[in-house]
Amino acid sequence: MAKENNPNNTPKKPRFSSWWIYGVVIALIIGFQFFGGSNFSSTEKTTTSELQEFLRNGDISKIVIITNTRQAKVYLTEEAMKKDVHKGVAEKPLFPSTNLVPQYVLDYGDLQIFQNEITEIKKENNLDTIVEFDTESNVLGEIFLTLLPFALIIGIWIYLMRRMSGGAGGGAGGQIFNIGKSKAKLFDEKTDTRTSFKDVAGLEGAKEEVQEIVEFLKNPDKYTSLGGKIPKGALLVGPPGTGKTLLAKAVAGEAKVPFFSLSGSDFVEMFVGVGASRVRDLFKQAKDKSPAIIFIDEIDAIGRARGKNNFTGSNDERENTLNQLLTEMDGFGTNTNVIVLAATNRADVLDKALMRAGRFDRQIYVDLPDLNERKEIFEVHLRPIKTAETLDLDFLAKQTPGFSGADIANVCNEAALIAARKEKKAVTKQDFLDAVDRIVGGLEKKNKIITPDEKKTIAFHEAGHATVSWMLEHAAPLVKVTIVPRGQSLGAAWYLPEERLIVRPEQMLDEMCATMGGRAAEKVMFGKISTGALSDLEKVTKQARAMVTIYGLNEELGNITYYDSSGQNEYGFTKPYSEETAQKIDQEISKMIEAQYQRAIKLLEDNKDKLTELAERLLDKEVIFKDDLEKIFGQRPFEKEEEKLEPAK
Repeated sequence: MAKENNPNNTPKKPRFSSWWIYGVVIALIIGFQFFGGSNFSSTEKTTTSELQEFLRNGDISKIVIITNTRQAKVYLTEEAMKKDVHKGVAEKPLFPSTNLVPQYVLDYGDLQIFQNEITEIKKENNLDTIVEFDTESNVLGEIFLTLLPFALIIGIWIYLMRRMSGGAGGGAGGQIFNIGKSKAKLFDEKTDTRTSFKDVAGLEGAKEEVQEIVEFLKNPDKYTSLGGKIPKGALLVGPPGTGKTLLAKAVAGEAKVPFFSLSGSDFVEMFVGVGASRVRDLFKQAKDKSPAIIFIDEIDAIGRARGKNNFTGSNDERENTLNQLLTEMDGFGTNTNVIVLAATNRADVLDKALMRAGRFDRQIYVDLPDLNERKEIFEVHLRPIKTAETLDLDFLAKQTPGFSGADIANVCNEAALIAARKEKKAVTKQDFLDAVDRIVGGLEKKNKIITPDEKKTIAFHEAGHATVSWMLEHAAPLVKVTIVPRGQSLGAAWYLPEERLIVRPEQMLDEMCATMGGRAAEKVMFGKISTGALSDLEKVTKQARAMVTIYGLNEELGNITYYDSSGQNEYGFTKPYSEETAQKIDQEISKMIEAQYQRAIKLLEDNKDKLTELAERLLDKEVIFKDDLEKIFGQRPFEKEEEKLEPAK
């Protein structure tokens, strides 16, 4: 049997046993059974008439009259105990030979009358029955009776306290007692899965920042020798799935200091004061092990701006927790050897006091990966996947614009599942394309019941998107068009959007025109429209509203924006513009969308024959690609100019 690790050979503290409490309680009950008086005695109750009958028969040897309790104890003779009438009673006393316990007891009324009746019967029958008078003072029984409830309460209290404090038998009770303790998990590099910076692809700027934090703790003299101070905190901000928590895991794996990890919701509890207590306990543990790092994931759970939406006027437990966190991070007695890392995708709702320098000195923005970063992320997630050939990572990176790191991991996993579903021995390029379609569009539904008329409408709708986007310079290049239902859509046109840092009005207008190409094709070919353009209308309405109210790209309203980047709506439920301006905004949005709709109609009318040919091919094949469009339309007229702008390889 393996020995437990005890390097110092220190004597182990004996485990607490609760059995002695049960033993004390049982001993008290048994003791009271013996010494607690007639209440716990096994003596049989009798009546005055039965006593007189027993007395006339000569069965009674002694009667003890207790004057202060109005009770009489009756002791039988040895001959009487052998009689059948007393047989059951004689067996009950624990010590019959010593005659310590009376065989009968009775309650009498008036003492003088009771005494006279006994005396008269003795004279009539010439009996030598002993009659004694006594007063009962069972001090020991009274003490037991008085102390027993207190002993039970104290014993149960001690037992529960030991359980709650984590002693032997501790369990659910410990959670109640430790409710004010921090729930932070201390990272153990020996047992926990270790993540290093090599496992974090892309995010070069963010990775450099957090690597420097680790270096601060490993070699502080390098920075403090010049008079600098170690940053107290860093806030990781970015969209979901971009790798904020992964960066924190890498810090935990690389740092040679204690690393405490928990979520912002771990501070939240239904009891008042628990959140603040957990914050104090967390920083106390970190200071005891300093230098140390505390990582709080989803800090917006407790870090929201104070004074917002508190209509009740009652005490806000979340605000108390935030106040304690602010004090611990940079208060009167702050210890600078603890660095706080936090992550959120809602930095706009955080309290300004939490965001200021001295608490979170650095705000590290973790953005969606660009083309090169997506390629690096694919390299990481493709390591455990068995591929059929060397995949073109540049191609995969181009096929996943706007994907986060988590999305790319999902693509790789989904591709492996699709290949396994098809009973392949390895994952191919087509599996990755199918995985992208599955994630973006949803599950393919080939068995969906669609009438021929509906299928024709869908084909012309999707062909309209493809035709208009092919004719416009700034529209996104087409990848493929399908009329196979996926998810909630009956068809889809897949594009490969250009990754732009800034967008010009003509680019946005071309994209809006291409989006309206589906409804325009229905109007041109059938002379009527349908509900199939719902998602298209939603998209162009959002784009038009953004151009008018956010980016100031409308001549009628001019260079003005109603966008609040801080996320703090200072206007409450009111709009930041007048009703007259609201009408102008609605008019400009409608005018802009209608102009692009008419533009799409004109383009399709000019290329009606090619639109028809494309739709018929789509009805035949169900899925067409860029090569099919080139055969019908030829090369895009502005494609050669775009090629000149590409950097030399």
